[in-house]
Amino acid sequence: MKELICIVCPRGCHLKVDEACGYTVTGNGCPRGEAYGKRELTHPTRVITSTVRCTGGAYPRCPVKTSGPMPKERIFDVAAALDGITVEAPVRLGQVVVKDVCGTGADFVSTRALPQTDETAGGA
Repeated sequence: MKELICIVCPRGCHLKVDEACGYTVTGNGCPRGEAYGKRELTHPTRVITSTVRCTGGAYPRCPVKTSGPMPKERIFDVAAALDGITVEAPVRLGQVVVKDVCGTGADFVSTRALPQTDETAGGA
Protein backbone atom coordinates (compact mmCIF):
# COMPACT_ATOMS: atom_id res chain seq x y z
CA MET A 1 0.00 0.00 0.00
CA LYS A 2 1.44 3.35 -1.10
CA GLU A 3 0.34 6.69 0.30
CA LEU A 4 0.34 9.77 -1.94
CA ILE A 5 -0.92 13.32 -1.83
CA CYS A 6 -2.92 14.11 -4.93
CA ILE A 7 -1.68 17.17 -6.85
CA VAL A 8 -4.38 17.30 -9.52
CA CYS A 9 -6.39 19.99 -7.72
CA PRO A 10 -5.88 22.27 -4.68
CA ARG A 11 -7.66 19.89 -2.27
CA GLY A 12 -4.56 17.71 -1.80
CA CYS A 13 -6.40 14.49 -0.98
CA HIS A 14 -4.42 11.82 0.89
CA LEU A 15 -4.58 8.80 -1.38
CA LYS A 16 -3.88 5.18 -0.54
CA VAL A 17 -3.13 2.95 -3.51
CA ASP A 18 -3.23 -0.81 -3.00
CA GLU A 19 -1.00 -2.43 -5.63
CA ALA A 20 -2.00 -5.95 -4.55
CA CYS A 21 -5.66 -5.31 -5.44
CA GLY A 22 -5.11 -4.00 -8.96
CA TYR A 23 -4.16 -0.46 -7.97
CA THR A 24 -7.29 0.28 -5.97
CA VAL A 25 -7.34 3.94 -4.89
CA THR A 26 -9.03 5.22 -1.73
CA GLY A 27 -9.14 8.68 -0.17
CA ASN A 28 -9.76 10.53 -3.41
CA GLY A 29 -12.39 13.26 -3.44
CA CYS A 30 -12.98 13.08 -7.19
CA PRO A 31 -12.44 10.72 -10.15
CA ARG A 32 -9.33 12.66 -11.20
CA GLY A 33 -7.65 11.63 -7.95
CA GLU A 34 -8.27 7.97 -8.70
CA ALA A 35 -6.73 8.33 -12.16
CA TYR A 36 -3.75 10.25 -10.71
CA GLY A 37 -3.09 7.57 -8.06
CA LYS A 38 -3.08 4.75 -10.60
CA ARG A 39 -0.97 6.69 -13.10
CA GLU A 40 1.56 7.76 -10.46
CA LEU A 41 2.31 4.15 -9.54
CA THR A 42 2.14 2.59 -13.00
CA HIS A 43 3.66 5.31 -15.21
CA PRO A 44 4.79 8.44 -13.30
CA THR A 45 5.27 11.58 -15.38
CA ARG A 46 6.37 15.17 -14.76
CA VAL A 47 6.33 18.48 -16.62
CA ILE A 48 9.90 19.76 -16.59
CA THR A 49 10.71 23.43 -16.07
CA SER A 50 14.13 25.01 -16.55
CA THR A 51 15.91 27.93 -18.21
CA VAL A 52 18.11 28.36 -21.29
CA ARG A 53 20.66 31.01 -22.16
CA CYS A 54 19.39 34.05 -24.06
CA THR A 55 21.54 36.46 -26.04
CA GLY A 56 20.52 39.96 -27.06
CA GLY A 57 17.63 40.06 -24.66
CA ALA A 58 16.55 42.00 -21.63
CA TYR A 59 17.43 38.99 -19.44
CA PRO A 60 20.30 36.48 -19.67
CA ARG A 61 18.04 33.41 -19.20
CA CYS A 62 14.73 32.38 -20.75
CA PRO A 63 12.35 30.18 -18.70
CA VAL A 64 11.08 27.07 -20.51
CA LYS A 65 8.90 24.03 -19.81
CA THR A 66 7.96 20.86 -21.60
CA SER A 67 4.77 21.05 -23.64
CA GLY A 68 3.53 17.89 -21.96
CA PRO A 69 4.42 15.42 -19.24
CA MET A 70 7.58 13.34 -19.57
CA PRO A 71 8.21 9.86 -18.17
CA LYS A 72 9.85 10.35 -14.78
CA GLU A 73 12.78 8.08 -15.69
CA ARG A 74 13.70 10.43 -18.59
CA ILE A 75 13.92 13.64 -16.52
CA PHE A 76 17.72 13.81 -16.44
CA ASP A 77 18.09 13.00 -20.17
CA VAL A 78 15.51 15.64 -21.07
CA ALA A 79 17.06 18.26 -18.77
CA ALA A 80 20.54 17.51 -20.16
CA ALA A 81 19.23 18.25 -23.66
CA LEU A 82 18.96 21.91 -22.62
CA ASP A 83 22.66 22.18 -21.83
CA GLY A 84 24.27 24.28 -24.52
CA ILE A 85 20.97 25.62 -25.92
CA THR A 86 21.01 29.38 -26.50
CA VAL A 87 18.10 31.38 -27.89
CA GLU A 88 18.31 34.77 -29.58
CA ALA A 89 15.95 37.54 -28.46
CA PRO A 90 13.24 38.43 -29.12
CA VAL A 91 11.50 35.32 -27.77
CA ARG A 92 7.71 34.98 -27.88
CA LEU A 93 5.66 33.41 -25.10
CA GLY A 94 5.05 29.78 -26.11
CA GLN A 95 7.78 29.78 -28.76
CA VAL A 96 9.26 26.31 -29.35
CA VAL A 97 12.86 26.32 -28.11
CA VAL A 98 13.67 22.60 -28.58
CA LYS A 99 11.43 20.44 -30.77
CA ASP A 100 10.72 16.77 -29.93
CA VAL A 101 13.18 16.68 -27.03
CA CYS A 102 14.92 13.29 -26.76
CA GLY A 103 12.37 11.72 -29.11
CA THR A 104 9.57 12.05 -26.53
CA GLY A 105 7.21 13.93 -28.85
CA ALA A 106 7.11 16.93 -26.51
CA ASP A 107 8.78 20.29 -27.06
CA PHE A 108 10.43 22.78 -24.73
CA VAL A 109 8.50 26.06 -25.02
CA SER A 110 9.24 29.49 -23.56
CA THR A 111 7.12 30.54 -20.61
CA ARG A 112 7.94 34.24 -20.90
CA ALA A 113 8.29 36.76 -23.70
CA LEU A 114 11.77 38.28 -23.78
CA PRO A 115 12.22 41.48 -25.79
CA GLN A 116 15.47 42.56 -27.35
CA THR A 117 17.57 45.09 -25.50
CA ASP A 118 17.78 48.58 -26.98
CA GLU A 119 21.39 47.95 -28.02
CA THR A 120 20.56 44.82 -30.04
CA ALA A 121 17.34 46.24 -31.48
CA GLY A 122 19.21 49.20 -32.99
CA GLY A 123 17.74 51.72 -30.54
CA ALA A 124 19.45 54.80 -29.20
